Amino acid sequence: MIILKSKQEIEKIRVAGKIVAEVLQHLVQITRPGITTKYLEEIAHKMIISRNGIPSFLGYEGFPGSICTSINHEVVHGIPSATRVLKNGDLLKIDLGVLLNGYHADAAVTVPIGQITAQAEKLVRVAKDALKIGISKARLPNRLGDISYAIEFYAQCYGYAVTRDYSGHGIGRDLHEAPQVPNFGEQGKGPRLKSGMVLCIEPMINTGDYEIDVLNNGWTVVTRDKSWSAHFEHTIVVTEDEPEILTK
Repeated sequence: MIILKSKQEIEKIRVAGKIVAEVLQHLVQITRPGITTKYLEEIAHKMIISRNGIPSFLGYEGFPGSICTSINHEVVHGIPSATRVLKNGDLLKIDLGVLLNGYHADAAVTVPIGQITAQAEKLVRVAKDALKIGISKARLPNRLGDISYAIEFYAQCYGYAVTRDYSGHGIGRDLHEAPQVPNFGEQGKGPRLKSGMVLCIEPMINTGDYEIDVLNNGWTVVTRDKSWSAHFEHTIVVTEDEPEILTK
């Protein structure tokens, strides 16, 4: 069941989303070659706690980190580690959620580490633009499939694939609520969008194929063909007018 959020509930998600945005912005600023993903997690954890929030991901279905840190061909759900040192040319995906006053917000960014290749720059640009395009479709009277189709179509225009086994989602009292928001689909299909729907839209764009594997740690999702992947995400609310980004 898709739960439409009241104005009061949306405001709570907006407040949680501001913490998400603030922490992500800081992590992007301090990320550089030579630091570990565990260091970034420790910074994020302290910032969230200091703002009376709770890291949404820590302990969620057993996940061991306060953020997800996924590098290069890792798509999502990378586990922060004291042995994962960022190198010049890497692409780091940081995914972060905050629970505050009973409501979650969730967002992700892809961060170039030092100097990256032109191909990696293009991947990041396309993934970021795919998110913007997906959000632009989160308006009345569209259907969910209009978001999904727009993201996949844009990625395919550049010869890229979208990850099919993982998707965006609704969010609110639970980190993952209905509906799923796939990054592929058909125009005009799926549930009709309604004012008060709060969705996490999150294109995961691969330079190669869409097929993925999960590493033996049970969490880290990687592209099967080792192609690089980029990931961006915002929590948004569907309104009577323009969609509003709640994680900025």
